[in-house]
Amino acid sequence: MAVAVSDRTAVVNRVKRAQGQLAGVLRMIEEERDLSQVLNQIKAVSSALDRAGFALVAAEWRSSIDHAGGVTDEQLEHLEKLVIGLS
Repeated sequence: MAVAVSDRTAVVNRVKRAQGQLAGVLRMIEEERDLSQVLNQIKAVSSALDRAGFALVAAEWRSSIDHAGGVTDEQLEHLEKLVIGLS
């Protein structure tokens, strides 16, 4: 995977933020907080990780276009499988 440094940094930051949110979810569960609040935070963590995954796929797509001038059918199929796998 040839992801530009700026793209990689942005994704790392997203994942670190999600990691912090997940630690918060764990604390909430241990503190026996309200279920709806816990589920809201779980949804937020899941969404953050989804966005990180989509950002990685987009970065890979940009990299493919930058290096090859376009995306081959094989690369497009690979990227499509990655996106579908995130849903």
